[in-house]
Amino acid sequence: MNRMTSELAACGLVCAACRKYTAGKCPGCRDNVKAAWCDVRRCVIDHGWRSCADCTEMPSGECRKFDNFMGKLFGLIFRSDRRGCIERIREVGYEAYLSEMKLAGRMNRPVTKR
Repeated sequence: MNRMTSELAACGLVCAACRKYTAGKCPGCRDNVKAAWCDVRRCVIDHGWRSCADCTEMPSGECRKFDNFMGKLFGLIFRSDRRGCIERIREVGYEAYLSEMKLAGRMNRPVTKR
């Protein structure tokens, strides 16, 4: 089992590329007690996963925890593509995904190869 790390949020966003995280103003998704409201975070922690990419119970498009009002609102406000991030992790693996995102300086939209 992969365990959630501080540099990657449960929903696939990259904490390590976020200005607040790198400035030490946010502990990341895993250790952020203010994020206790997040059902995605709770589910990932409860299952011992690293992110939703490890979920084999249902596709992210069918998961009510992943695809809920707060997630859609978060995506709109921060222009994030959580589903795209999870799909990219599944395509290339965690280490390659984190490297791509850090190199691109992105936290919320996956890097796609063309």
